[in-house]
Amino acid sequence: MYIVIAGAGRLGLILGKKLKEGKHQVCLIDKSETLCNKLAGELQDILIIRGDATYPDILQQAKIEKANVCVSATSNDEDNTIVCYLAKELFGVKRTVARVNDPKHIPLYKYMEVDNPVDSTSIIARVVEEEASFTDVMSLLSIKKGRLSIVRVDIPQASPVANKALKDISLPHNSVLVSILRGPDIIIPYGSTVILPGDEVIAAALIDVEKELVKALIGKI
Repeated sequence: MYIVIAGAGRLGLILGKKLKEGKHQVCLIDKSETLCNKLAGELQDILIIRGDATYPDILQQAKIEKANVCVSATSNDEDNTIVCYLAKELFGVKRTVARVNDPKHIPLYKYMEVDNPVDSTSIIARVVEEEASFTDVMSLLSIKKGRLSIVRVDIPQASPVANKALKDISLPHNSVLVSILRGPDIIIPYGSTVILPGDEVIAAALIDVEKELVKALIGKI
């Protein structure tokens, strides 16, 4: 894929490098001339564009019209929404992802129809609350405009799926187990994979069957 990232700060830079490692084509845009010059000397395989990504001509320089995804990772929520809006409405980019700096601005992201606003503050808060209260279900992320939910479920001893192979488990329609965390191991589940008590299961489901999925995994809501 070709991915354009607005904002070459710490988050944008780490993301760009990670995506490049995954064999994707990456373009980074940033306002800072000093930073762009530095990155241009260090990152030979990533296109660096110096400029304000809220301006269409800068996005054109990044060949945004060819991008599969546009990510706006600046520290300014207004800029992030504008970049994603321009990418989608002006250049036809099918998927936009944006960093949410202040959770109070989430309505702005929704109003501007950003596909995937990532609110790191809320995600961290949920992690802290989950650890503090020892709850066994945690909603990790809501994507596709809130229609798809990613959840983490701790499998208790009394779970109806404990010690059963995935092929013998009945899950709700429009839900799937993505991975199993077992101690230090990450397991990609197949039909023969057995779920054990103490496993941490990462699952995806349409939002309207999330509660049904949780009930199937732990026997309670």
